[in-house]
Amino acid sequence: MPTSELFTFPDPVNEVSARLVAAGVVTMSVAAIALDLRWLVAVIAYGFVARVLTGPTLSPLGQLVTRVLTPALDRPPKLVPGPPKRFAQGIGVAFSVTALVLVLAGQWGAAQVALGMLATAAFLEAAFALCLGCKAFALLMRAGVIPDDVCERCNDIWATSA
Repeated sequence: MPTSELFTFPDPVNEVSARLVAAGVVTMSVAAIALDLRWLVAVIAYGFVARVLTGPTLSPLGQLVTRVLTPALDRPPKLVPGPPKRFAQGIGVAFSVTALVLVLAGQWGAAQVALGMLATAAFLEAAFALCLGCKAFALLMRAGVIPDDVCERCNDIWATSA
C-alpha cells in the first residue's frame, strides 16, 4: 500500500462503526481507571493517533470493528461526513496523549480525570450518536475557523449526528 493511501481517513464514515469504536474506547478507559491498568492508557493513545492518521487501517480496535463487529451486526451502513469524525478523533488524541503523559509523570489521579472525560464523550457517541467533537467542528465551521471547502457536506451538520 503506497504511503499516500495509508495516511487517509475514510470519507464518508460508517457511523455504525464509529459508534462501535467509541464503545471500545469507553470499555478500555473504564477498565484502565477501575482496574488500575496504567499500561492500557498507552494502547488507548496509540489507537487514537493511528485512527486520526489512517482511519481504521493501523488501529487494532478499528480493524476489529470494521472487519468483524460491523459485518456481524448485518445493519445497513449510516454514512456521515468524514472530516468531523477525524476532528473528533483528534480531540481524542489530545485527551488520551495528555492522560499518557500524566501517567508517565506519575500523576495517575489527573490521568484518570482525562480518561474519564474521554470515556464520557465516547459514551455519548456510542450510546446516543452524539459526537461532541463533531459539534465542535460544526461550531468552528460556522465561525469561519474551518473553511467550508474542508467539508462541503457539513454545511448543515446540525441536522445530522455527524
